[in-house]
Amino acid sequence: MTQPTPVRGEHLQAALSLAAAGVPVLPLRAGKVPFGNCPGCTGNRCGGRPNMKTPGPCTCPAPCHGWAAATTDPHVLNFPEWAGAWQRAAAVAYHPGGAGVTVVDLDNPGAIAWARKHLTATRTVATTRGEHWIYRGVMPSANAVRPGVDVKSSMSYARWLGPGTGTTAPLPDAVRGLLVREAAPARPAAVTVPVRATSGGVCPHRSPKYLERGIAMAEQRITAATAGIHATVFAAFLAVLSTHGRCGCLTDAHATRLFAAAGAKGESPRHCADAWANAVHRLGIVL
Repeated sequence: MTQPTPVRGEHLQAALSLAAAGVPVLPLRAGKVPFGNCPGCTGNRCGGRPNMKTPGPCTCPAPCHGWAAATTDPHVLNFPEWAGAWQRAAAVAYHPGGAGVTVVDLDNPGAIAWARKHLTATRTVATTRGEHWIYRGVMPSANAVRPGVDVKSSMSYARWLGPGTGTTAPLPDAVRGLLVREAAPARPAAVTVPVRATSGGVCPHRSPKYLERGIAMAEQRITAATAGIHATVFAAFLAVLSTHGRCGCLTDAHATRLFAAAGAKGESPRHCADAWANAVHRLGIVL
């Protein structure tokens, strides 16, 4: 018996329409997350970045690398390697930065009220819990720039929920300033903890090389994480502080290295500061 020809799904049709309009698109699976790496790209074997911050040299034809897989090429969207993804897709996403826009994701009524008071009116798209405010212009992306507010632009993706209403305004300084204001508390002003009276200010843990190895291992642990980034960052901070948090050997430079490693995995300055503070509190360290 002849098998019926599969009908293209509505998600693929929407993606092709967006691509024709110059909007780079990719499929999302359930949970609003991109499709994971294929076997050939697992563990960075393809040369791409496992944290999906940059696409790397990988030329895999599958929708593998998160936002970096977004494309406007209809031939790529119709690749056989994409067919299974479109069949299982729960939504269509796009790369705002690639489309020349910035999405301010307002996740609750309080965030929307704040935006109406402080941001320039622009095109808005309703979401399940709030609104997307879309501006013309590109900037770095960041999560939790203030309560209920994320910024999605370069190296990020957003769900396509329709064209929205209103006129797209130029990206205002008030939105760019969200990242500037949040950069200040990237880490505690002073992370060095009081020296125990018995230590004399010298780390009692073998040698300075021991501290360096501990910091390097924590950086590596964070960098290698492919899931559960929040938990991994907290565990790494906790491990460093539990060993060196009371002897006075940790410096501001050490904390900066750890925060930078977490930031490279997509953690916002606020999340880094919170994870550090929570680790300090868990261990009962008095700063």
